[in-house]
Amino acid sequence: MFQNKKHLFFDLDHTLWDFDRNSAVAFDVIFKQHGFDFSIDEFLKYYIPRNQHYWKLYQVNKISHEDLRYYRLKDVFDILEVEVSRELVNQLSDDYITHLPNSNHLLDGAIEVLEYLQPKYELHIITNGFHFVQDKKLKNSNIEHFFKSVTNSEMAGVKKPHPTIFEFALSLAQATKEESIMIGDSWEADIEGAVDFGMDAIFFNAENIKTENTSHVEVKHLLELKNIL
Repeated sequence: MFQNKKHLFFDLDHTLWDFDRNSAVAFDVIFKQHGFDFSIDEFLKYYIPRNQHYWKLYQVNKISHEDLRYYRLKDVFDILEVEVSRELVNQLSDDYITHLPNSNHLLDGAIEVLEYLQPKYELHIITNGFHFVQDKKLKNSNIEHFFKSVTNSEMAGVKKPHPTIFEFALSLAQATKEESIMIGDSWEADIEGAVDFGMDAIFFNAENIKTENTSHVEVKHLLELKNIL
């Protein structure tokens, strides 16, 4: 299916690194430290969609990094009718970023598929996350050694789906777009971004998201990559 490919570029959060599970661990720690007594499950029910909403805005530069970190929390506290000051929200946000990369849960099949692919391809990361946090995630989950290069949006100066981040990543990896494939869970950032840039892409669609484009290649489990790569 994919001929003459030498380089695979993976997204990190929600593709290899189990963001939702690790996020729940981090929130459980910091909420206990601050004496909140509401259910983590109840909090996450609202937080996950709010976080996704604000990340989509952040990816296209419609909100700042600071607003992303503030409002994804403040919105949920408002929904739960928990009164918090701006100062406390900012403190919780800082604590969350500190604790988040300390968890190391990966999505099912991540290690197995990386071990399978590493002898066949050069593996790389392209992430919209922040340098300090993403590097700790890779180290703490013990997958850093699989990747020849790691590109984050801070390094590139732009975020996926902007073509410049893909150009930056290819240059860092010493790869061409014709011999590369992007693999990620975000239809807009990873798949449309890569395809518009001129790279092939594989949609990791664990959430079974419906898209209008039916010509793309997708997998619903990471181990399915072993059947096509």
